[in-house]
Amino acid sequence: MVKGKVALITGGATGIGRATAIGLAQKGVNVVINYSRSQDAALKTVEDVQALGVSCLAVKADVSKDEEVRALVDKTIANFGRLDYLVNSAGTTEYVDLADLEGLKEEYWDKILNVNVKGVFFSSRAAAPYLRESKGSIVNIASTAGITGLGSSLAYAASKAAVISIGKSLARVLAPEVRVNNVAPGVVLTRWVEGRQQHIEGALEGTLLGRLCEPADVAEVVISLLTSAGMVAGQTIIIDGGKVIN
Repeated sequence: MVKGKVALITGGATGIGRATAIGLAQKGVNVVINYSRSQDAALKTVEDVQALGVSCLAVKADVSKDEEVRALVDKTIANFGRLDYLVNSAGTTEYVDLADLEGLKEEYWDKILNVNVKGVFFSSRAAAPYLRESKGSIVNIASTAGITGLGSSLAYAASKAAVISIGKSLARVLAPEVRVNNVAPGVVLTRWVEGRQQHIEGALEGTLLGRLCEPADVAEVVISLLTSAGMVAGQTIIIDGGKVIN
C-alpha cells in the first residue's frame, strides 16, 4: 500500500523527474519536487500533481551543496512528517565530443561531477535516517553512458559510472532497511536533446524496439523499483529499447 507515502524527487520539475512525480501521484503518493533553476516548470508540475488528489511541494535547492540538500530534506519532514522514497534525478551535462580532450574544460568537470555525483551522495545521506525509519527505497537515475563510455561528454559518462557505483555501495550499507537501485536510460526524449537530431539518430540506430525512451518509459521502471520490486536491491536496470545488452 503506497497511498499516503511521501517521495522526494531531485530534479523533479522536468523530464524523468516530472514523469515520475506524476506516476507516483497517480498511486496516491505525496511528492516533494526539488528544482534549482526551473521554477516555472516546478510550479506547473506541482499543479499537475495536486490535480491528482495528493499533496505536493516545490523546494529550490542546489543538490551539489550539502547544506541546501539537508535543508531540502528538513523541509520535507517538516511538511509531511515522513519520507518513503527518494529519486535522485537531478543531473547536468555539457556536450563535448569524446575525442575533443582539450575541449573538456575543468569547469565542465566540476559542474558535472558536483551535480551528478556529489548530488546523489548528499541527497541519499541526508534522506537515509528517514528512509531507514520508513523502510523506504532509493532509485538513482544513471545512464547507459556510465556503462558504455559513450554520451554527451567524457565527463558525463564518468559521472554516471560513478552514480552506478554509489548506488551499489549504498545498497550494501543501507540494507536491509532501505533498498537502493539504479536505472540506466539511453537517450531520453527530453529538452536535453532538443535540436540535436544527429545525436537522436545515432541513439536510435541499433535499438531492438525501434524507438527512443520517453520520460514515462523510465518513470514506469523507477516507480516499480520504488514501490513494488521488493526483492531487487543493488541493481542497475537498463532502459534503452534493447540497444545495450549486458
